[in-house]
Amino acid sequence: MDYKAFDRARRKSSPLQLDLVEAYAQRRVSRREFVRRGTLIGLSVPFMGAVIAACGSDEKTTSTTAGATATTAGGTATTTAGSTATTAAPATTTAGSTAGGTPVKGGSMKIASQTPSAPLDPVAMADLGSYGIVAQSFEFLCTLGDADIAPGLALSWEPNDDGSVWTFNLRQGVKWQNGGDFTADDVVATMERLVEAKNAGLNGVLDKGGCVAKDPNTAVFTLIAPNGLFPYLVSVFNAQTVITPKDYALGTAMEDKPDGTGPWKLDSYDKATSAKFSPNPNWWGGSVYLDSVEWIFSDDISTQVSGVVGGAADAIVQFAAVGGDALLNSDEFTVLKARTANHRQIWMRCDEGQFTDKRVRQAIAMCLDRDLMNEQLFKGTADIGNDHPIAPVYPYFDDSVPQRKKDVEGAKKLLADAGVSNLKAVLNAPKLQEIPELAVLVQNAAKEIGVDLQLNIESTDTFYNQWCLTYDPICDGGQEFGIVDYGHRATPDVYLNAAYATGTWNSAHFENADFNAAFKEYQAALDVDGHKAACKKLETIANDEVPYAIPYFYPSLAATSKKFTGVRVSALGQMFVDTAGKVS
Repeated sequence: MDYKAFDRARRKSSPLQLDLVEAYAQRRVSRREFVRRGTLIGLSVPFMGAVIAACGSDEKTTSTTAGATATTAGGTATTTAGSTATTAAPATTTAGSTAGGTPVKGGSMKIASQTPSAPLDPVAMADLGSYGIVAQSFEFLCTLGDADIAPGLALSWEPNDDGSVWTFNLRQGVKWQNGGDFTADDVVATMERLVEAKNAGLNGVLDKGGCVAKDPNTAVFTLIAPNGLFPYLVSVFNAQTVITPKDYALGTAMEDKPDGTGPWKLDSYDKATSAKFSPNPNWWGGSVYLDSVEWIFSDDISTQVSGVVGGAADAIVQFAAVGGDALLNSDEFTVLKARTANHRQIWMRCDEGQFTDKRVRQAIAMCLDRDLMNEQLFKGTADIGNDHPIAPVYPYFDDSVPQRKKDVEGAKKLLADAGVSNLKAVLNAPKLQEIPELAVLVQNAAKEIGVDLQLNIESTDTFYNQWCLTYDPICDGGQEFGIVDYGHRATPDVYLNAAYATGTWNSAHFENADFNAAFKEYQAALDVDGHKAACKKLETIANDEVPYAIPYFYPSLAATSKKFTGVRVSALGQMFVDTAGKVS
């Protein structure tokens, strides 16, 4: 180590930054994690480079959070970040791209995607289909980058010493598609709408009036309590936080009032069939390669896969390992694969009905054959879940909490101890990806312990539009038992906040003072060690109380034709094509 250079770097650090610098010097975090967290807390690239140079090499740099590995049938695929991904032993990056090649100007691209379930309301949307469409025109303060997040409409951000105040310096010269100037007033108005709507990530974090415009180019966030991961909550990984114009009233849908600062202008939208976009000539990022982009909708994954294989579409936002062989085994497509926190929550209401006794919930969780689910649904590529939302992909995941395994006799005993016999219930779920097959596996497992489950599989339109909006803010349709999907987030804050702590998406109606206290401890932590200590408590409580059985965390799979390059995916239903083009 170059101690003199390291000491110079230390002297330039705030207390929050210094903790990270010293953690890296002591090898408590990898170089990748140092860069990721350094970006999060506002360290500049030159500063992080100086620290890395002073500390010497770090071999532990191949892990990733939601990294997308571009796999092709032969040779090496070059990512937009300049790293490479090979079929043999690919290195992973957080933002996937298609195979290498030089893009040329012109042409159109068609993208197969999940059908949006409701109007394209940036604040109220709750499904991956809507997330992808809205993110074509509207942008985030923090966008998708090689270290999870990167400057978007905010050029930089920095916390105070304890992470309770965050200052965002905004990109200047940005225009709305209607011709107006983007300013901090738009950020403030957007945040006020999100606070009023109790956004899943910001609820309990930011209060009314908590975001103010210091000047036209600076937005200052004063949080309810310190939060060391706040930039993630105003990033691509909290999909509703796209910045909308100051006059974009709560409840406005994008198809009714098209606008945005992003690279694509919405030309037409038919909820049942497609959305068409043309380039925004005044985009601050410059001109795009493609002449147009069309998103083609279907809730049936096999239909989407067939469309891409047959040439009706050029890319698919998400598909499954089971049923995806035509893409996985073809040399005509580049598959973007990422280890993620994508998961399904099997909710059991804790406040009323047949699952109020946690022994009943534990019995349901104990009867599940997680290994069988992994093999049948994901060909063994998923991470096994342990009935809490802290995925193994997170650096704060604690593997010391005992893994729950299938135990039929143990589950029967739990039911007997709870005085429950001949339990009958309806398992409600959306028709989305592998969820209907998961519901059947749950039904079969429950039968082994004497529980009779009837399945009610609804369209995503019914499940998310009718259920989530009618029963707002609890997305449960008034039912005691069901399955709901959660897309990837770069941190577990949204899961912990919305599904467990605040109730915004708390289908289980779970309320636990010890869990809420541990969550506040997690939010206030400013380093990996602090987050991990709090996560162990959260994992333990969630595993014991089991408001949700979480059997697995599955990888994200997207694919593009090799005729295109420069596509990026977030594993949250968002496919970015601002740098995409046909290969010359």
